[in-house]
Amino acid sequence: MGPGSIRGEDKHMRRMLVLFALLGTLLVVAVPASAITDGELDGNGHPYVGLMLAKSAAGEPLWRCSGTLMSERVFLTAGHCTEAPAAGIEIFFAPGPIQVDPNYVSVARGGSGCANTAVTGYPCHGDVGGTPYTHPQYDPNAFYRFDLGVVVLDRPHPMAAYGALPQQDVLDRLKTKRGTQDVTFTAVGYGLQKAFPDAASWKTQADRVRMVAHPRLIQINTGFTGDGSLLLSNNASTGGTCFGDSGGPNFVGASNVVAGVTSFGLNGTCGGTGGVYRVDRADDLGWLSTFGLAP
Repeated sequence: MGPGSIRGEDKHMRRMLVLFALLGTLLVVAVPASAITDGELDGNGHPYVGLMLAKSAAGEPLWRCSGTLMSERVFLTAGHCTEAPAAGIEIFFAPGPIQVDPNYVSVARGGSGCANTAVTGYPCHGDVGGTPYTHPQYDPNAFYRFDLGVVVLDRPHPMAAYGALPQQDVLDRLKTKRGTQDVTFTAVGYGLQKAFPDAASWKTQADRVRMVAHPRLIQINTGFTGDGSLLLSNNASTGGTCFGDSGGPNFVGASNVVAGVTSFGLNGTCGGTGGVYRVDRADDLGWLSTFGLAP
């Protein structure tokens, strides 16, 4: 960890929660997710997808996530990205790599952190700032159940295009009598490109760059996912999500419709499958409507 690194960035990478599924007696560890694996550079493919940096009440960086600008004032992300003690948010829309400002030295390492007026870039000052809000039913001890958050921007940030919400319950049609339809999603985020166990952590790739992958639907409306989540593929063929992609969009096909936000992984190396919190349910759409968003 270099002198300009942010100690709090891996808070959501390391938090481990136990998720009891209804698949027999299976016990699964659900880990808040962070980054695109086996994907490719997004470039300007999704300019309305940004990297968000949560800050404390004192203005110091806590952790980073991804998310989608849904209007010129509303940014959609995961609930575990906006939860306390996050008091403010900085959002960066550059495709990256987004470099740490060379003048930044964290308070924990003896520097003045974001109080240093010479710091004008990451992690202290983004393209736009905002205030975080978390789904009213969100519970940090069961974050995957209502894992939805928004950031209301301090000022308008107009773009040529934005993300869009799905119609209510539209994803239910992906479930068939034979299982699931052959559906591909487009996952976008700024998380880790590769994750390894602690013994090989030196090989972890964590560039702050916007990446894209095309995972396939694995499970929907099962005992494991319930009616609020999706499981998508995460492998070398389709790519997937990892630490740092939390809150990032999973678009339906090649559209700009956000089926859900990246929520959790089932292991510490981001392999196998990735968990997505659906945003097509009535309670989610109802809450998002209070911020002026509608399908």
